[in-house]
Amino acid sequence: MKLLRRGPSPSLDDRLTALLEAADLAEGRLPADVVAAARKVADRAGVRRSLSVSHTVAALAGATGSGKSSLFNELTGAELATVGVTRPTTSTAQAALWEGDGAGPLLDWLEIPRRHAVAAETLSGLVLLDLPDHDSIELGHRLEVDRLVEVVDLLVWVLDPQKYADAAVHERYLRPLARHREVMVVVLNQIDRLPPAAVARCLDDLRRLLSGDGLDGVPVLGVSARTGDGVPELRALLGEKVADRQAWAGRLSADVATAADALATSAGGAGSDAASEKGRLAGGVEKALIGALSSAAGVPLVVEAVGKAHRHRAVVATGWPVTRWVRRFRPDPLRRLRIGSPTRGEIVGKTSLPEASAVQKAQVETAIRDVGEAAAEGLPGAWAAAVRRAARSRAGELADALDKAVSTTSLSAARRPRWWRVVGVVQWAVFAAMAAGALWLGVLFGLDYLRLPELPTPTVLEVPWPTVLLVGGALTGVLVALLSRLAAWIGGRRRARKTARALRTAVAEVARADVLDPVTTELDRHTAFTTALTQARA
Repeated sequence: MKLLRRGPSPSLDDRLTALLEAADLAEGRLPADVVAAARKVADRAGVRRSLSVSHTVAALAGATGSGKSSLFNELTGAELATVGVTRPTTSTAQAALWEGDGAGPLLDWLEIPRRHAVAAETLSGLVLLDLPDHDSIELGHRLEVDRLVEVVDLLVWVLDPQKYADAAVHERYLRPLARHREVMVVVLNQIDRLPPAAVARCLDDLRRLLSGDGLDGVPVLGVSARTGDGVPELRALLGEKVADRQAWAGRLSADVATAADALATSAGGAGSDAASEKGRLAGGVEKALIGALSSAAGVPLVVEAVGKAHRHRAVVATGWPVTRWVRRFRPDPLRRLRIGSPTRGEIVGKTSLPEASAVQKAQVETAIRDVGEAAAEGLPGAWAAAVRRAARSRAGELADALDKAVSTTSLSAARRPRWWRVVGVVQWAVFAAMAAGALWLGVLFGLDYLRLPELPTPTVLEVPWPTVLLVGGALTGVLVALLSRLAAWIGGRRRARKTARALRTAVAEVARADVLDPVTTELDRHTAFTTALTQARA
């Protein structure tokens, strides 16, 4: 999974890419509304960058009676907005444009139909909006404010001495916009109603409240739209923001940081590194999982069958020819389980291993659950649930995968050692000698019975050769068979141990492929998410 590079000062494009990646990775793991909000920020940023970046959209926002419209008129030098005192008089936003050529598509995107050109040499490129009251009794007014507060480049909050500490504006707007301090100005209007000493106290108290909202350093100006006090300073500050032509980028940067903060909060804070996450799967839980799967797959039964089959086949291949045929009537332990072929080692369909018992199935389920719990430790709830689901995602495929792994791995147990063939040839040679001796003795017996002349018979230490061949062949055949059985018993134990190790390795591969790898993939996803989130929040 791709990990975004970390740089000391990632660009806005890099941060937007990181935010989108974090949102994609968080899909299905974090609340849908938070993920959708992050994608919405990225989409909005793409649209805003494609529109006029030479214009700065500033919005005057405030409560009923704060004097927004009066300040709007004072800044524009014209009576463009209707002024009211106690009732909301602004129902829809309107815009004043200083040299607004090229700003049409931007205002279309903002859905601002009422536009006024301002003939002034200063503030070139400013688009000033007069918004409805954020505390209006009309729902449509409040929704309009919420919509535009999300998209304008520069926010100018107009407060008044009576309601500057109102929790509605601080909790609903200012505090959630703590990341936007670089694109925010706070104005205390109507200072003409206060004595000079009270103005200073109000401004200090307002700065204290803003500090509690996380807005340290935000410019705070005292103005009077009625007398014009402080308006030149406000106009100069707006001029600086407009001349810089970077308010739009600062706004988008703050939006990205806020969306990333929301993702981080939903994710339960910063994630752990990849090494520590994957380390949770090491040790006991993985060992317990492999043990439970081995038991459910019938590995002990197969290992026992391998040893027995080796001895059985050794007797068939190296036993005394006179009696070895009896062994063929006994079932081959591996063949009975349909594991390979005693001659070709082929796999045909599934094995005949018994199905896992209820206890064994319960042990597997417990082991899988323990893997999920160990991997999910310390992760946020939704992501922890995704890790647990990943651990169980292929549980239905485990039985077939284990059966295939057991049958494939056990094929080596069906291979015949080369010494079997050598011993088999020796046994048939000895049997041939024994048969020759028996035939020779039969001929001699027949000649004697028919009273025919006896044939000359060589001897070995006065023992006739036919007797030596018959008795010696029988004794040698039996001795070779016994020695072969001893060798087969030792070889069967060795092959069983080797098969047990191979089967455990095969079962471990199934555990990794069907349980641990999906969990690791989910942990990698979480690591990539935290990496992307770190860059988006930079």
